[in-house]
Order: sequence, then C-alpha cells, then structure tokens
Amino acid sequence: MGDLDPPGAVSRRFPPRPESVASARRFVRASLDGAAPEVVDTARLLVSELVTNAVLHARTEVEVSVRVRGGRVRVRVDDHRPSRGLVPRPCSPYAGAGRGLALVERLASRHGAATGEGRKTVWFELWPDGPQPPPSEWGAVAPPPGPDGTVTLVDVPGALHSASRQHRHTLLRELALAAAAGHGLGVRPEELATAHDADNVLSACVAAALEEQPPDADIRSLSLPVPADAAPAVLTLRQVLDLAEEAARDERLLTLPAFPRNRAFHQWLFDQITGQLAGSPPTAWTVVPREPDTGPPEPVPWDADQVRAGRVPTIAADEENRIIAVNGPAADMLGWHPDDLVGRRLTTLIPEHLRKRHIAAFTSLLLTGRPRIVGRSVPLPALHRDGRLVPVRLLIQTQETADGRTVFVAQLTPRAAASGQPLRTPGGSRSAEPREPDGPRSPAAAERGGGTSGTEADMSALEWLSLLADTGGALSNTPNLDEGVRGAGRILTQRLADWCAVDLIGEHARVDRVCVVHRDPGRLRPEAYEGGLPPVSGTARGPLARALRGAGPLLLTEIPPPGRAESPLDAHYLELFERLGADSAVVAPLRARRTVFGALTVARAGGRQPFTEEDLPLIGGLVRSLALGVDNARLHQETRNIAERLQRSLLPVLPDVGHLRLAARYAASSTTAQVGGDWYDSFVLPGGAIALVIGDVAGHNLDAAITMSQLRSMLRGIAVDRQEPPDAVLHRLDMANHSLYREATATCVYGLVKGPEGGPWTLEHSSAGHLPPLLTTAEGDTRFLEEGAGMLLGMDPGTPRPRAGTPLPAHSTVLLYTDGLIERRGEPLDRAMERLRRHTAALAREPLDTFCDELLITLGADNADDIAVLALRPVPPS
Repeated sequence: MGDLDPPGAVSRRFPPRPESVASARRFVRASLDGAAPEVVDTARLLVSELVTNAVLHARTEVEVSVRVRGGRVRVRVDDHRPSRGLVPRPCSPYAGAGRGLALVERLASRHGAATGEGRKTVWFELWPDGPQPPPSEWGAVAPPPGPDGTVTLVDVPGALHSASRQHRHTLLRELALAAAAGHGLGVRPEELATAHDADNVLSACVAAALEEQPPDADIRSLSLPVPADAAPAVLTLRQVLDLAEEAARDERLLTLPAFPRNRAFHQWLFDQITGQLAGSPPTAWTVVPREPDTGPPEPVPWDADQVRAGRVPTIAADEENRIIAVNGPAADMLGWHPDDLVGRRLTTLIPEHLRKRHIAAFTSLLLTGRPRIVGRSVPLPALHRDGRLVPVRLLIQTQETADGRTVFVAQLTPRAAASGQPLRTPGGSRSAEPREPDGPRSPAAAERGGGTSGTEADMSALEWLSLLADTGGALSNTPNLDEGVRGAGRILTQRLADWCAVDLIGEHARVDRVCVVHRDPGRLRPEAYEGGLPPVSGTARGPLARALRGAGPLLLTEIPPPGRAESPLDAHYLELFERLGADSAVVAPLRARRTVFGALTVARAGGRQPFTEEDLPLIGGLVRSLALGVDNARLHQETRNIAERLQRSLLPVLPDVGHLRLAARYAASSTTAQVGGDWYDSFVLPGGAIALVIGDVAGHNLDAAITMSQLRSMLRGIAVDRQEPPDAVLHRLDMANHSLYREATATCVYGLVKGPEGGPWTLEHSSAGHLPPLLTTAEGDTRFLEEGAGMLLGMDPGTPRPRAGTPLPAHSTVLLYTDGLIERRGEPLDRAMERLRRHTAALAREPLDTFCDELLITLGADNADDIAVLALRPVPPS
C-alpha cells in the first residue's frame, strides 16, 4: 500500500455510469490546469481507459484522485470491488477492446495496482522531465474468488483463442454501450453484469494458465483453476453472446459477427467448462466434429513473408478489401509489379461484370460470418492490367493475425496450367493437409510408437519394407507432386531422421527446394528454407552439388560451417545444416530413366545414433523407390498439362453476330488430376445460320482429349460442307466416328439458330445422349428442351436420329452445358437439373458474361469433372 497518495491530491467520486468517463476526463483536465498540453492529453486518455474498466467490470462508485508535485502527475482510480482483479494482456493497435491496461503500460512513466479493505486502486504517473523513473509493474492483485475447481482445455489453438477472446470482449463492450443508451437488445441488466463477471473470471483463469506455458507454442493444453460454482455464470455468458451475435448480424451493434470457426470455438470452450465442472471428462478441440464452413481446427497464423515467398500465385487482402500482400508469380500473371498492387482495392483484379457480386458477397461474409466460397476451389476470370481476362481457379483461405484480425489469402491457379491440383497454403501452411498422410501405421511402426529408430539396429526387414511402401503410397495417393513429396518427408522424419529436404531440378536447370520437413513442426518455418536455390555452378563442389551431378549416396559425419563453402549453392546448403542442426546426414541423388532430377537429404541430430556406412545401401534403395514415385508424378502431371493445353488450344473464338450474343466458359476438374473430353463450339454456316455445339467424350485422359479434338474437327467439316439439319449432321458424324474410331463414345448436342436480325428466331437441335439444353426467358421462366434426344455417338450409327425445333423469344437464353456443371456424387439427376433451373431463372436478366461466370462460381466450385458451358441470347436491334 506504499503507493497510496499522500495528502494534497484533489479527488472526485463518480457513479458507475458510462457518462462518468467523460466527467472524469473533464475533472482531470481542470485539475491539471497549467500543465503541459501533452501531459494533460495523456492523463485524460489514460483516466478514460481506467474509469471505463471500473464502470464495466467493477460497477461500483469510482473515485479519481489527481496530484501534481514537482512537475510530475499522479492519477489514481479507485473502485469498491477488490475481488475483480486486473487481467493485463498483450494488445495490438487493431484491438477493438481490452486496450486500457496496455495503453497505461505504454504511455505512463510508472504504473501499478493495489487492493485494500473493500477497495481496489489502479494508479499511474507521468514524468515529463527529470531522471528515468524506476521500473514498475501492476503488482499482485486479488485472484478470482474460490478457484477450487479445475478445467482442462486440451489442444487450445493460440491464434483462434486470441481472436475469439478479442471478439468476445468487443461484443460485451458494444452491449454495454447499447444498454447505456437504452437499447437492451433483449439482454437484462443483471444478465449483462453476470456475463461481464464470467468473462473477467475466464480471462483471469486463462491468463494464469498461459503463464505456465511456453510463449511460442501454437497449440497448448491448459489447466484452468475455475471457481466450482462458475457454471451458471458461464451459461449466462453464452446466452448473452448468442444474443449479441444475433444483434451484430442484424447490424444493431457496431461490430461484425464472428466467423463460424470462432463461434464453434466458443461453443466448445463453454461446453468444456460447464461439462467438466459437472464431472464430464475433457474433449480436445482438435477432435470435436465441426460443420463444413467452420474451417480447420487451428487457423493458419498470418505471415506476409509466407505469401511473398510462395511459388503459387497468391494475393492477401484484409477485412477492408484492400490488398496487403502479393507475391511475384501472382503479379506477373496479372501484369503488375507486386508493390503497385499493395494498398489497392481487391476489385482492381476483378472484372467489372463481377464487381457488384464480389462486393455483395464480401459484405455478406463480414455481416453474417457465413462464407460462400472460402475454402472452395472456384473457376472464375481475373482481370489483367491490360484489360483482358485471365481464367483462373481461385482458392481462398482465412488466416488470423496475432491480434485477432482476419486475412483472406487467395491462391490463383491458371486454368491453362495445373488447375486440377489441390492448392497449398503459402509457406507450407496447408489447411487441407492431413496430419498423418500415410494412413494407419504398420504394425512394425506401431511397435516403435514414433520412436527414434531408423536405420538403427532394431529396424527389421519388415520395417524397411513398410517404410518403402508408405513413402511410395504418400506419392501415389495424391496427384499433387509437392503434397506427395511432403507426405513422404513426414514419414521419413517419423521413422528415419530428424529432418529431411528434397531438391528438384526444373526447367532451365533451376534447382528448387520443394520441401523441408522436421520431426518437430514447431522448429520449422518452411518458407524460410524452401524455394529457389543458387545455380549449380562450376565452382560448386559441396555434397548437394555432387549429388545433383549423380554422386552418392554420400555420408556426411562432419558438417563444415557455411564460411568454408566455395560457391553460393554450397553455402546455402551448409546454412541449412547450421540452422536445423545435424550430427550426421546422407544426401543421395534422385535418378530415373538415367537422368538425375533432384536430391534427398536426411539428417539426424540431438545425440541420436548417427548414420554410418552400413546405412548407405538401405538408404540408396529407399531413394530409388522415392525417385520412381517422384518421376511418375512428374510424368502424370506433364501428361495432364499436355491434354489440358490441347483442350484449351481447341476452344474456339466465338463468332461476333450482332443480334445474337454468345458466351462460353471451360473449367477443368478441381479435385482430380484427370482431363476429360468436354468441348464447346460455335461458328457461322455459309447460309447464315449459327451452329451451337457441346459434347463430352467418354474417358478422362489424353486419349479422350485427342478423340474430342478429332470429333470436333469432323463435325465442323461435315456441318459446313453439308449444311444439313442437325439430325443429319449427327448421323454423318456417328458414321465417320464408327468407321475411323470404332471404340470411341461421346455425347453431343448440335443446334442451329436461324432467323433475321429483328427476329423471330428458332433453335433446331438434335442430341446424341447429352443433357438437354435449357431455355430461360427474360421473365425467368425455364424449360428443358428434351425433344430431339437420341442415342449417344459410337453405339449404333444406323439408328435414326430425332430433331426438334423451338422458338426463341427475344432476350431469352439458351444454355448448353456438360454434366460437370450439375452432377454431384450420390445426388439424383432430377435434383441437380432443378438446381440449375433455379439459378438460370435468377440470372435471367444478367449480362451473358455474368450469367456464365455466376453459374461457374455457384455450381462449379469444387467440381469433380470438367465443365463446358455455351450460352446464346437473341437481342433485337434497339
């Protein structure tokens, strides 16, 4: 109590009401009349924060005392609730609540707190001049009363806990302000007071538990000393927060609602407290089932360096829709320099016809917390700086800053490249990546239970075979090369080494470190080690350079320091050992088809049994198996890229016919590495009719893509040469297909749109086993054109083919599409077609480009099959 004020201070008491904050500021300003302006301003700011805390949390009469002596200012704030202790916590500039104590720590020369008989005192001093003040701290304050219960929170994610706590404090603050203004929002004053008390107790308990934890842990298990009678208050807090969330969604509070993941975390937190106080066992957060839109159990911590260092084109935006980070591949793809994009609105990269939709969806996300495309792979166009459209596949993931803000990280994969690959979070943070990619562990591995043996004496032949099989399975179970290599690396670090690295040679002899995996993930930030390496120059003589030239496996038992390296590549390699630590290592070339295309490094540290010469033959066999898997994955991806480039090269330029608007889209599968035979086409016949074509060749491989190109070319030739009705053209196409490609089967719709510029127009079409065209009028009426349906191509060319004719009203839309747009596994086709009908009706009056893009965004997200869409709309001259 030695810091209590001596006589000479002026003081005033204030009631526990929000307006007392402004009254206390005026009192301090009057009491410091004649003091330096910056001192007065700082004192007023800090007393505002402390009186606000007292009004919100103590809810008793508040006494403010001010004393000036020798140019130094001392301000004291007293309340009459000593049991409500202070909970100092780190606070960022972006925090919406809980900044009071942090501001006092930062701005005051000295500060502290003390409790006495029926009183709690918080004070600060401002020393504008003179000697450096002695250090100070908040000091001991009373703990929450009755901590005679214990609640264990298992696997608490640090970033998510911080974000959820910050949001909880903000909601309660907004509710208190609304209640003071006479808007209770359905919350009674006593319930709000109980919620504040429960939140304070919970914060104090968590803060006490966190002091016992390592500061850099991402996921912790906490043992909380919770009052045994806290359950009713926690239930009230939960109910009050639910009402606050509802008010935030209705825009009745000046804060945004929580994202689903934060709400799920709060539900789990409150369930654990009330359940364990009632005798239930703990349940880890990481095993709690969650709804699909709640995202991964632990949000990825935000790090701008991860975006900038990533090899996948990536852009990050904040909650204000501004670009805050972009990497070189994304900027290059869209024609910008990275620095020129940072600070711009995200709409800079969105085509004009989709901007209104983006703004509406982003606003809805912030207001409701419900994501529509977050976490889904969506085909859509991006806007290049020169105005052209760049077809991409978009995957948005959320990341959390340390202060609880949300960052939206978007990966843009060009649809002309490997657009079907699963995407990875920049810098190695992969939200969709399983913790154990190798599935159930073998009996031999289970016996070791994650032990440290690798090539050590107790590793049996069965264990080696299991290791070979599991690393091969990691590569074959995913179509994505990076993910497969990383999965194999995790298996190696579980059973063989402390860490491993894989370097691959790419185009133009460029060497990339595609993955670094450590046994302890907390020791590693992949973005600091992965990426492009210095070239293999003539002066490079180190172990990695030798392995990349074909030498090895090489045993390293003495790792020299980087300063002894003879080339940049050698220095870079030795720095890896210096930073991760190693007592011994083996580096071996990855070789297939008589070509070295990379190297694997496995290392041990920390006093484990080092690698020896006896281990080299075994590791050599492991590397040969790994090299074969990597080579197969590369060949598979190259084949896919060739097929997709073939498909895209065959996509036509649509004819420009003034009174007939045309739009088309193509998107490869987002979930497989397969390429299908989907295609669309449109051209003008010599007689003036507009031909519409859509088709799908059976199969998902390069052969299907080649067959598709052959059918497309034959149909064009027959249609232009014969100029016959659609049924006759399909009959001739079937005959040619049967004669030249006897085993090829395909579906197809061929239609002709006829009519003068001012109308009327008709569509004549014939279908070879394809889904029926959909006609949508400007008023939103829809009809599937099921007439003219016949057998698919390649079955029986002698079967007669039907034909149908349909009038096309002005401003109506004819949609031709492939099954990838609508079909879903396990869903009846009728339901899928009805969903398509509803969406086209809602888009009936949208511009045709918007019509097509909206269909792909809404129905094509996470599509398991290729999608082709062709739309036509007759528009009479105005």
